[in-house]
Formats: sequence, C-alpha cells, structure tokens
Amino acid sequence: MTKGSRLQDKVALITGAAKGMGAMHVRIFASEGAKVVATDYNYEGVQQVVDEVNKEFPGSAVAYKLNVADENDWIEVTKKAYEKFGRLNVLINNAGILESATFDKLTHEQWNRVMDVDTWGVFIGMRNVLPYMKEEGVGSIINLSSIAAINASGGLSTYTAAKGAVTALTRAAAIEFAPFNVRVNAVHPGTIDTDMFREGFPTDELRHAAMQGQPLKRVGKTEEVSYLMVYLASDESGFTTGTSQVIDGGYTVQAGDIAAVPSEE
Repeated sequence: MTKGSRLQDKVALITGAAKGMGAMHVRIFASEGAKVVATDYNYEGVQQVVDEVNKEFPGSAVAYKLNVADENDWIEVTKKAYEKFGRLNVLINNAGILESATFDKLTHEQWNRVMDVDTWGVFIGMRNVLPYMKEEGVGSIINLSSIAAINASGGLSTYTAAKGAVTALTRAAAIEFAPFNVRVNAVHPGTIDTDMFREGFPTDELRHAAMQGQPLKRVGKTEEVSYLMVYLASDESGFTTGTSQVIDGGYTVQAGDIAAVPSEE
C-alpha cells in the first residue's frame, strides 16, 4: 500500500477496529499519514491489526481495549490517546452490533444491548472526544449509520431504530459542535463485502443474487467505505457537516423491495 498524506498531522480514534470495515479504516488511515488509535472490545484482534499496520507504517497505530457502551472506558482511552500522540482530532464511531428478531420475539434485553452499543456508545464517544477537539480548534467526527435507517427491512427493528438515532444524533451534534470547528457527519453503507456478508450469503449463487439486487451489480469493498471516511476526516471536507453520506451502489434510490443486508462493522 502506497503511503499518502491526505491525513497528515491527524490523530484518529477508530472503534470496532478488530475486523471488517473498522480494520480496513485503520490500514487506510495509516497509509494516508494519520496516527491511529485502534480500539475494540476484542483486544487481541485489534492488536493483531495494529501489529500488521505498524510493520508497513512503523509507529502509525496503537491498540486499546474499549467497550463503547462504558463511559469510564471512553474516559480512559481518550486520555491515553492524547498522552500518546498529543492531540485527538478525528473520531470514527464504527463499532456496532445487531440483533435479528421480529417484533413479537424481540426482548427488552436485546433492545438494550443494541441501543447501548450502537447509539449510547456513539453519544458518549462524541461527548468524550469533544474537549480534546476544542483544545485543538478543529475536529471531524464520523458516525457509522446504515441504509437500514433509510430503507428498513423486517427482523431488524432494533438495529434500524438504533441507526436512525445515530443519524439524528449526528445532525444534532453538528449544530452543537459547529462553534468549536468540529464537524459531524454520518456514513450509511449498504451491502459491503465483509465476513458478515459471506456468512449471510454462504454460496456463490446466493452472493450473485445479492449482487444483482444492486444497481451497480456488485457489493461494495471495505476500502471504498474507508476512502469516504478519509475524505470526511480530511481538510478536503472542511465545509461538510451534518450530512448523511450514502455508499450503497445505488440501492436506496432504486424502485422495488429487495431485502437489505446489514454490513459488518
């Protein structure tokens, strides 16, 4: 991977970075010159990602364990990140989970688990990075939503509600944070080629059928989402805040009813 400089002098904290899109974000951000604080509840997994990245870009990344639903964890990790790199001016709230259950089967425990990680985790993440970004005088926060918040599908009501809340929180935070020159945007991925996609569509035939449901006739690549994140994190997007950036191969603008496939975060 060739090293670039679009994120030179940026320090980015990325959640859910042990696999899938989060792991790719770490690699791409390091390749673009950022220092990366890679976090995940799965510490062994995120440390492995960081080790691989540092072999190619020495000193670019550090790994910390983070339960995004625990504010004490956020306080500790943001403090460590600041002490390590001297600034913190990008946050990617990538971590998320889902529960597949119909309305009649969904439990309060399932509802709370998804909301705690997917929505509360985003809120307290933004709240805890803001003081560091205010000190720096600039910042970019990118919250991972989903096309599930635009085109809902059955069986994912909690996930849909959580991602809808993330989108609304993004707009609210964009207004509150604007006086501090901190931008807040949401990204809505569609069907992306991750382990979760391959588990949900385990055969070539099923994957081909899913691809035919996209106007571009393929699923997205994790690096394509990462480069959208790069744009939003960089100074190139300095006048962009409060937006919902859709990256779905045209899925949400087509007619018809084709079941959405949630992306792995």
